Amino acid sequence: MKENFKKVREFLFDLEMTIVSEDTVNEIFVVQKEDDGVMNMVIALADPVLILEQQLFEIKTESIDLYKQLLMKNRDIIHGAMVLDEEGKTLLYRDTLELENLDLNELEASVESLSLLLSEFGEDILKYAQ
Repeated sequence: MKENFKKVREFLFDLEMTIVSEDTVNEIFVVQKEDDGVMNMVIALADPVLILEQQLFEIKTESIDLYKQLLMKNRDIIHGAMVLDEEGKTLLYRDTLELENLDLNELEASVESLSLLLSEFGEDILKYAQ
């Protein structure tokens, strides 16, 4: 197991996240911490960065108002951002961190940023998801 993969794995345990699955060959984790809103978050090591992604919802009806609201909310997010997948049909939370000097506090801040987003914007997310 590579050094950075082991370090991230230890951080996930320190953050009391459940590792749903891990792929040591491709260096990918799927984690959750339901109390914080983390559900099937994909954490991938893509040297020199660590990528965190979690699906928020499928976009069923495209509208300028929806995209405008999402862009405005991005301004409030401390770490990471809401992004669209390659097809433009799924809204994701995504953050990218440098692996070289990654520490526990930095990873924790990214996860907490998602939790804060969900607590502050959760009702709107549910509305847009319908």
